[in-house]
Amino acid sequence: MKDAVPTVEPGRSVTAKVLAMLAAFTAAEPELTLSQLARRARLSLPTAHRRAAELVEWGALERDARGRYRIGLRLWEVASLAPRGVGLRDAAMPFLEDLYEVTHENVQLAVREGAEIVYVERIAGLHAVPVWTRVGGRFAMHATGVGLVLLAHAPASVQQEVLGLPLRRFTDRTVTDPKALRRILADVRRLGYAVSDGQVTLDALSVAAPITDPDGEVVAAVSLVVRADGAQPAALAPLVQTAARGITRALRATAAGRPVMRSPPRPVPAQRPGSAR
Repeated sequence: MKDAVPTVEPGRSVTAKVLAMLAAFTAAEPELTLSQLARRARLSLPTAHRRAAELVEWGALERDARGRYRIGLRLWEVASLAPRGVGLRDAAMPFLEDLYEVTHENVQLAVREGAEIVYVERIAGLHAVPVWTRVGGRFAMHATGVGLVLLAHAPASVQQEVLGLPLRRFTDRTVTDPKALRRILADVRRLGYAVSDGQVTLDALSVAAPITDPDGEVVAAVSLVVRADGAQPAALAPLVQTAARGITRALRATAAGRPVMRSPPRPVPAQRPGSAR
């Protein structure tokens, strides 16, 4: 039976059970029945029912008229306080908005979490190429512009871990060979920006640049995602790098308690940048 509860794992703490229930939700399935929650969290139905009721009462989960559960706003309120998200986002937003205003293309901000990237913010152009990313969503590091930047500046142990994994091929242009990826990462460090051309979807190209903290460590990456057809990465790179430098200055000013100084946006490059990944 589809929602049959599997063998329950014994000896788990209440906290582990609650976290397993919250981890059961995905972007593809944001609403779950109680039996689905129990099955995915490896809990008995009575235990899942008790824990779900407590989570609903606190606001971490919500239950609709059909009896299905979804993540509640209270959990979103707490998650939005994560310093790597809210502090970075607050510092970055004026520069992300500037980059969007001069291009009207997709602008993205991401951080590394383990061997994946997490998108902290995204501004989507109305007529820009569709992207797979969403705020709070995770993605592979080897195929996206922001992922290549963050992987290029990650510790050697993280690079070894990522390059040692079976890498997903999203299109026939996705680079999955570890040796080729190492050469690309070296170029990213040398040039100061990354280009992902048709690696996630064939119609999309992204240019990304690193953002550093007051200690000079790369903590995030910003990208511009345009249509691959006719895009000129070398012309787009200065725009993205200017935004990245602005965010870096804002992070340093915030850490030092100084007001943030913004540079005026550059004019749109003489090309149709399109919209990519």
